[in-house]
Amino acid sequence: MNVLIQLVHPAHFYYYRDTISNLKRKGHNVIVAITTKDLLEELVSTAGVDYVNICPKPLKRRYKWGLICDMIMRELNIIKLVLSNNIDIITGSTVESTHIGWLLRIPSINIGEDDAHVVPKYTNNIAPFVDVRLSPYSCDNGKIEHKSVHFPGFWKLAYLHPNRFTPSIEKVKQYGIDTEKPYFLLRFSALNAHHDKGVKGISTEIAQHIIDILSSYGKIYITSERKLEPQFEPYRIKINPLDIHHVMAFATLYIGDSQSMAVEASMLGVPALRFNDFVGKKKIGVMEELEHVYGLTYGISSHEPQQLYDKIQELIAIPNLREEFQSRRQRMLDEKIDVTAFLTWFIENYPASAVQHAENDEFWKQFGREA
Repeated sequence: MNVLIQLVHPAHFYYYRDTISNLKRKGHNVIVAITTKDLLEELVSTAGVDYVNICPKPLKRRYKWGLICDMIMRELNIIKLVLSNNIDIITGSTVESTHIGWLLRIPSINIGEDDAHVVPKYTNNIAPFVDVRLSPYSCDNGKIEHKSVHFPGFWKLAYLHPNRFTPSIEKVKQYGIDTEKPYFLLRFSALNAHHDKGVKGISTEIAQHIIDILSSYGKIYITSERKLEPQFEPYRIKINPLDIHHVMAFATLYIGDSQSMAVEASMLGVPALRFNDFVGKKKIGVMEELEHVYGLTYGISSHEPQQLYDKIQELIAIPNLREEFQSRRQRMLDEKIDVTAFLTWFIENYPASAVQHAENDEFWKQFGREA
C-alpha cells in the first residue's frame, strides 16, 4: 500500500512518527510531505525520516494573499506526489489533504482533537471532502460527527504513552537541573495560532507573582515562544525540542498558557495549570476530560489570577504530590489505548477499519486498554 502523510506542524510529526516506522516495517511505501513550519523540518530530518518539502518558503507572513498562495502551492505539489507515487490513501490534519483526496477519489483520513466550535472555519473547510475523522471520545466534531470514528485516548498518547516514551533523568541532568530537588516548568506561549486570536494568557504581572510564590519551594525554569522581559531572563532555559518531554516529566508542576503543553504534562502525570481565555469561554472536550474525569490538569480563566495563585498553593501543599498524580495518570492510561497501535491498524486496514471498531471494551483491548 502507498500512503501519503502530510505534516504541517511539529506536533503532527510526533503523532505520526511511530506509525510511519510501523507502516514501513510492514512493507508499506510511506511518502511524508512537510511544510516549513517552526522546527518541523529539523525534527523530521533528525529522526531520519525521508520527506518532501512541498512548501519550503511560505509566503503567508510576507504577502496579503500569501496564505491562499501557500495552500495552492501545497495542493499542486500534493497532486504531483499522489500521481507519481500511485498513492492509495492520504492522511493528515490539513484541509488540503481532504481536498486532494476528494478531487482524485482517494480516501482521506483526517486526525485531530480540536472541537468543531473551537475551529469552525477548519471544520467547515474539510466537512464536504473528508472521508473519515479520527478523534478522541471527548472531541465534538460538529457537522462531521457522522464521518467520525472516536477512540478512547488522546493524540498526545501517540508519542507519550509508556509504550512510546520513557523519561530519562540523564537527559534532564544535561541541562544542569538537579532532579533530586523540586523544580517548576513555566511556559509562555505566543498565542498566535489561527484559533488563538484575541486570547490572553499569562501577563508580566501574573508571571512575576507566580515566581514569587514558587521561588521558596524550588527552582523555576521558563520556556517561552514570546520575548521575555529582562527580569525573567535568569529563569529562561533553552531545551532541545527533542528533550522537552524528558524535562517536563520530572517537573513538580507545569504552569502555562499553552493548551498543548498542559495536555502533554497530563499524559506524563505532572500537575498542569493552564491559564488563558479558552477556559470558561470555549469548552474543549479533551481538556474537560483530563480535568474533570482524571484530575490531571486545571483550567483557570485569565480573569481569575487569584484563583491561579490559590491553586498553586493548594497543589504544593499536597503530601506526596508526585505519587498522587502518577496514580491519576495510571488510571487514565488503564482506560486509554496505545494510539499509535490503533492508528497503524486503522490506516493499514482502511476502509474496513472504519466499520470494524466497536463500542465495547473487548475491541479496544487489542490496543492495550484494560477491560
